[in-house]
Amino acid sequence: MLRVTVAADGPPQTSSRADFLAAEEPLGIRVDGTALTMTMRTPGDDIELAAGFLVGEAVVRSPADIAGIRLCDGASCGHDGDHDGLGNVADVSLASGVALTAGARRNFLTTSACGVCGKTSIEDICVLPRFALSADQTRFSPAVLACLPDRLRSAQRVFSRTGGLHAAGLFTASGEVVVVREDVGRHNAVDKIVGWALLSGRLPLAGCALLVSGRASFELAQKAVLAGVPLLAAVSAPSSLAVSLAEETGLTLAGFLRGPSMNVYAGADRLLT
Repeated sequence: MLRVTVAADGPPQTSSRADFLAAEEPLGIRVDGTALTMTMRTPGDDIELAAGFLVGEAVVRSPADIAGIRLCDGASCGHDGDHDGLGNVADVSLASGVALTAGARRNFLTTSACGVCGKTSIEDICVLPRFALSADQTRFSPAVLACLPDRLRSAQRVFSRTGGLHAAGLFTASGEVVVVREDVGRHNAVDKIVGWALLSGRLPLAGCALLVSGRASFELAQKAVLAGVPLLAAVSAPSSLAVSLAEETGLTLAGFLRGPSMNVYAGADRLLT
């Protein structure tokens, strides 16, 4: 890497040095022998990622819905398909009686920036909430929420070396870290957390707050709702669709969570004031 430093006067100063980079590689997700999607992700926690993705697609509800998940390369999974030779594959076997929904099938590559790529209509994107968030009576302290970004950052081991990863963190209402995952894509980091919760038998995630780096998109709000998370917070702005979904489902949605302040766009009644 060439490092360039611009001087106040005189020519730029240059030097060569090694640098740490965040890994980004493809992961194919195959269900019962059929290629479902391929996402660009940071390797690690791939089984959780696949499981969380299926929760977000309303395919599975509990650990019992998954008969097994194994990781393999495209050639060794024992199936012909589009993912062969393109990297690792999470090969999922669903339990008897569990099937893919029509809207779950993606048509092409999902990038690390887009979690709804491959959807063909708004009806495909919208998934009805699974858990009734209105039944979750947890209240959150704004002072505790204001501390969460620093706690998330301190738990980002790879980000501290590369500066190139997003993160998602699950916290208790008292601000204790439950689990943190990093990835080049925010949606992947959230899927890893939801997959961890599914495989641990912890869904729905009642009484918890989910914090994401960057913005809060519609897709991230939907993932939170499907996982039963009552509060989603982001260090940047939410989208208009994310706010609409939060209002419709009873999700508390906070944005611009930086320092001592935040904007609450929906569900402000869950905050202790």
